[in-house]
Amino acid sequence: MCFILQRKKPIVEGLERFRQQQNVSFHVPGHKHGELSHLPQAFKDVMRYDVTELTGLDDLHHPEEMILEAEQLLADTYGAMKSFFLVGGSTVGNLAMIYAVCKKGDTIIVQRNAHKSIFHAIELVGAKPIFISPLWDERTLTVTHVTFQIVKEAVDRFPEARAVVITTPTYYGITSHEIQQQITYCHEKNIPVLVDEAHGAHFNACSLFPASTLTAGADVVVQSAHKTLPAMTMASFIHVNSTIVDSHKIDHYLRMLQSSSPSYPLLASLDDARHYVQTYMESDGAYVIEKRQQWIEALRAIGSLEVIEVDDPLKLLLRVAGYSGFQLQEALESRHIYSELADAHQVLLILPLLKQGSSYPFAEIRTYIKDAITALVSTPKTENLSISQNYHFEPISEPHYTIDEVESATKEWLPYMRTLGKISARMIIPYPPGIPLLVPGEKITVAKLSQLEELLAMGATFQGQHRLAEKMIEVIK
Repeated sequence: MCFILQRKKPIVEGLERFRQQQNVSFHVPGHKHGELSHLPQAFKDVMRYDVTELTGLDDLHHPEEMILEAEQLLADTYGAMKSFFLVGGSTVGNLAMIYAVCKKGDTIIVQRNAHKSIFHAIELVGAKPIFISPLWDERTLTVTHVTFQIVKEAVDRFPEARAVVITTPTYYGITSHEIQQQITYCHEKNIPVLVDEAHGAHFNACSLFPASTLTAGADVVVQSAHKTLPAMTMASFIHVNSTIVDSHKIDHYLRMLQSSSPSYPLLASLDDARHYVQTYMESDGAYVIEKRQQWIEALRAIGSLEVIEVDDPLKLLLRVAGYSGFQLQEALESRHIYSELADAHQVLLILPLLKQGSSYPFAEIRTYIKDAITALVSTPKTENLSISQNYHFEPISEPHYTIDEVESATKEWLPYMRTLGKISARMIIPYPPGIPLLVPGEKITVAKLSQLEELLAMGATFQGQHRLAEKMIEVIK
């Protein structure tokens, strides 16, 4: 019976029944099932499912029918006590879980390479962050996970902490191999562990993939279904599996933070993505890994190209010696191949979560990649291309100023090379991946300035309030 239920798609099926009734719209949205839209027909076809909380279509903020059933199936699929659909991305999940455990002035321990939404949540709540720094990995040239020893030391130094926030896997597909120890120790101190698992929504699909932190006992886990599952952009999950964190509080803040007019196409895509995971077989995972390995071997036969594998089988790093990742990204895009991101050293690819029998044009794509690299290596190499990010952050640190103190302080704009030892007044975020390089109230160090200068030289894109085109940043005067 359970297997039959998991085969259902309650939201998808409900919307399709509603569409087939050919109803007359005297309700929002104003496009009237797409009839008034002048968008291309493919958009208008989707608009036929873009409805509102009508009789029989349930209500995301008070689910009693098809949405409730779909969320119960989601919790069953991921082994959670309670799961929710998110139509505001993992961002709204991160906001809700931090609001649920913290209030103004509370201490919260945070992995330093967290996504900007974690820092925004802490700022909005008014909590006091304690940063724990991850390790630098010379093989992938990225920051990875925090060690158990650092988490333990931070918890021992700040036993009043309301939560520990961990990011795993990283954007680059590297998982924390000490997460079980970290969660166990935090629970001994009655401190919940909140995990931004945005890039791990597919982990539960197959035992051949890394394990989700839900299986290790994480209290709240946020996942971006749209990143690796067949869901639309912004479609995400949040799971609560805790006796420490109240799921009703998560629900309360989601009702406050999410739109009162949630998108039904997004909800349908979440329902479908959940179904995709639930029906994913071990043979499907073996098929993906086999196809991936064949493609990696074919790529490694391309001269000059280096392929780096990581924990997540859906992630691959590509490098060409003597050229930055931004240059490689531009070369690939000239052949209409778009990577997930580039950094100073490499590009990141996210592979499709295929099922057995489905295809992807890997051989054809390999030809385009070869052409792109042939064209790239015919151009001059980048002089003095750095091979290290000078990553030397303090293992445990805290901002010198609170957010309130930053907001009330007198500020000034300075050339960034003259800001060593100053206190940052704004968030500066290389994007992607969206991990802040500087956060308000934090001291500017040699390591951070070195990274900033390197990223600027390589042509990285930055979010946040800055004047980096003029080489200026804002600091506390």
